[in-house]
Amino acid sequence: MTDSEIVELYFRRDERALTETITRYQRYLMKIAMQILGDEQDAEECVNDAYQVAWNSMPDYRPDVLSAYLAKITRQKAIDRLRYLQRQKRQGTAYTVSFEELGDVIEDERSSVSECDANLLKEAIARFLKDLPADARHLFLGRYFYFDSLKDTASYCGMSESKAKSILHRTRRKLKKYLIREGLYE
Repeated sequence: MTDSEIVELYFRRDERALTETITRYQRYLMKIAMQILGDEQDAEECVNDAYQVAWNSMPDYRPDVLSAYLAKITRQKAIDRLRYLQRQKRQGTAYTVSFEELGDVIEDERSSVSECDANLLKEAIARFLKDLPADARHLFLGRYFYFDSLKDTASYCGMSESKAKSILHRTRRKLKKYLIREGLYE
């Protein structure tokens, strides 16, 4: 079944939409949640929450790319869950490590950044990534959007960990300069 057919099932409020979504995207969404949370039970809970959000949102919204829509929901649910768990003094995961790497470039989104500023920041980062060479862009997204480990990111980008680490370091420095030039940071 195609994504557009699955979305159509959501619009008709046909419960097969959930079955088809699970069949097609369960592994993908679990990988995203596991990279952030590091715990299968928490990840499964976030993925199930993402299915519920998708079910409730689709009568009002028709996503262009179902996989990206589900990934975005899952990612946000997992980040919210991680924040909750960290307040409970649990140890960090790949998300924490990735976020710390970006800490000197991008302010923590829990800080006093307004929603407008956060949107401007997202747009600026999207423009920055668009102009990066493909290998740097894939590394950046793998490491900081999907929260893959450095080892995994380097592997699927076809390079050594040391080369990936070097490219990511240079990319973070370029991003910081870009954001300063855009007037988003001093």
